[in-house]
Formats: sequence, C-alpha cells, structure tokens
Amino acid sequence: MTTITSYHAHVYFDTATLDQARALCTAAAATFPVKMGRMHERPVGPHPMGSCQLSFQPEVFADIIPWLALNRDGLIIFTHPETGNHLENHRDHGIWMGGMPDLKLDMFQ
Repeated sequence: MTTITSYHAHVYFDTATLDQARALCTAAAATFPVKMGRMHERPVGPHPMGSCQLSFQPEVFADIIPWLALNRDGLIIFTHPETGNHLENHRDHGIWMGGMPDLKLDMFQ
C-alpha cells in the first residue's frame, strides 16, 4: 500500500487575482497547521499559471479541504498527495476545485 506523507494544495491565480490568492493562502496558514510557500507569479514546475503552495499533513485534510472549498471564491485549487511518485500524484491522484488547466507532466517522465 502506498503511504501519503503529506498533501500540497496549489492555489492558482493570475494578475487580477494575485491579491485574492495571497489573502486566501495567508488566512489558511493562520487558521490551520499548514506551511505557505512563495507566491509564484509565473508558471513553476508542472503548474500552468501563477500559484502558491500550501503543504499540510494528512491529519489536517478533513479540515482544510472543506475550508478551501468554501473560501476559494472562484480561485482554482489543485490538491494532491505526496507519496514519492510525482507523476502519479499529479496525474492520477489530484483533486480539483474550479477549472482543470492542463499540467506540464512531461517533466516527471
């Protein structure tokens, strides 16, 4: 059985929604035991647009995911487990809120 060591929630934004995404990520980090990453104002890694990563432990999943769903206010959020298999984590095990932009998965192959 595969073990989930943590989760990443990537909050996507563009120029018009940068401040909204920053406020959401800051509020999540103040409310839950999550680690807020940098605000990447351009595509980084497999992500097709600007994003901020929220890292959290599996024990927090049941609290943070509903909170993000209710507070995202139209932002796209991509959440995936960390299992050690980056391709499967992003391609097969992701949870989307909002749209589903294509990820740049070729970097994992």
